[in-house]
Amino acid sequence: MLARCRFLAVNALRPSTRTITCRASDLYTDPSKNQEPGVSTSPDISPKQREILDRALRVDQAGEIAANWIYRGQFAVLGRDPRVGPLIQEMWDQEKLHLEVMDKLQLQHEVRPTLLSDVAKVAGYALGAATALMGKEAAMACTEAVETVIGEHYDDKFSQLKDFELLPSSHPSIPLLRDVIKEFRDDELEHLDTAVEHHSQRAPAHALLSAVVAGGCKVAIELCKRF
Repeated sequence: MLARCRFLAVNALRPSTRTITCRASDLYTDPSKNQEPGVSTSPDISPKQREILDRALRVDQAGEIAANWIYRGQFAVLGRDPRVGPLIQEMWDQEKLHLEVMDKLQLQHEVRPTLLSDVAKVAGYALGAATALMGKEAAMACTEAVETVIGEHYDDKFSQLKDFELLPSSHPSIPLLRDVIKEFRDDELEHLDTAVEHHSQRAPAHALLSAVVAGGCKVAIELCKRF
């Protein structure tokens, strides 16, 4: 019941419809756009604002690294399964795109990467493989828990970015960054939907598994903010 309530609470945060004509992240993946100011320059902001921006992007990049390795671990175990293999591959491909964009944002805004990137890779792969070995439902429960925390994190950061009152709103990288964050949040919540639709809540000890995975994700977010 608690897991269902959490899912409904997060579900309430997403837009009721999502019509995509051009994704904000396309500006980072289209080579013809890589010299545009929005993707190649960073605003002149105060040290405090820079600190907040650095922490936010550092955590996002680390999260995408971990997500990639979680799906890598799941795919290593379940990749040949005709039912969930393609689902894992599809979500993994989307996370690869997220990481590509986050890597470019990190360079654009000259953000120091987390010192825990290697830890994120090892822990992510171990988590993905271990839950996949527990069964398809456990793998989906892992995805549900991870994407719930990440979706909430993106929402928190989206609100935080709105509070940058002194940010030069005329600088094209800022509205683009907000759009990328919103886009990625919606992607993560779609992954959550996919996990629930594929019986994540039928996993053995679902509540306990979800609590452990979500708790670990929250600790990782705090550590990456600092390191």
